[in-house]
Amino acid sequence: MELLWQELTLGMESTRQAAQILLRMVAAVLFGFLVGMQREKAGKPAGVRTHMLVSLGTAIVVLACAGMGMQYDAQSRVIQGIVTGIGFIGAGSILKLNEERDIQGLTTAAGLWLTAAIGVACGVGTLGIALIASVITVGVLALAGVLEDREAKRKAKEE
Repeated sequence: MELLWQELTLGMESTRQAAQILLRMVAAVLFGFLVGMQREKAGKPAGVRTHMLVSLGTAIVVLACAGMGMQYDAQSRVIQGIVTGIGFIGAGSILKLNEERDIQGLTTAAGLWLTAAIGVACGVGTLGIALIASVITVGVLALAGVLEDREAKRKAKEE
């Protein structure tokens, strides 16, 4: 039983440290939810669950590395791997539909990449930065959507 307890608490030397880890993981989920909710409302394929999982997943990887006692330089290499890996996931969501400049999925890819960055920020404990980034991200996505809709309506009237 002692071995099981040791395995379950590896990387959490104190109650305070366990609470910090829990707080960071919950924050990652909540911030991913904020971004995902905006995407869901916009009718995009990567919505609430996707953004929550990306944010939580990246936070867990960073937290696990810190819990293992990795030095900052090793953790930075892990974060570089996350950024690259999420780039590949995003690339898979981008579609070029025809010979014209009709490309879809770029915002989805960028949103997933940004949500991963928010998760990394949560994982390293910079929750204020993660919160500010989440609010700005939702604001940018919402405002850009409104402006794009207005521009599309203007162009439709001209034709």
